[in-house]
Amino acid sequence: MRISLNNLNFHGYHGIFEEEKKLGNQFKVTIHIDFTPLVEKVEFLEQTIDYVSVYSIIKDSMNTPTPLLETLVCLIADKVLKQHPIAEKVFVEITKLKLPIPFYDGETSVSIEKKRG
Repeated sequence: MRISLNNLNFHGYHGIFEEEKKLGNQFKVTIHIDFTPLVEKVEFLEQTIDYVSVYSIIKDSMNTPTPLLETLVCLIADKVLKQHPIAEKVFVEITKLKLPIPFYDGETSVSIEKKRG
């Protein structure tokens, strides 16, 4: 089974350049969490991964200024695996929507896939 939170929008202060630390930037986060439910038919929140809890992990992480997105995707993936024991695999992608590079017309993203164990 998979739980996904797609295209979550945040304003954050991640980056190594001074203007990124002062002005911030727009970021988009997508996460996929693969797991095997402990029961055949999931009927209660306790039997699955609570996406509100996952959103809270992402929001807290995105509100903490971090120089590198590489660090941030790892932190989010690790926290999800730690707080949700039935999670088997986590994919996290963070996209920076505006780059501080003259004439750069596009986005950049960093992603990671981590498996338990």
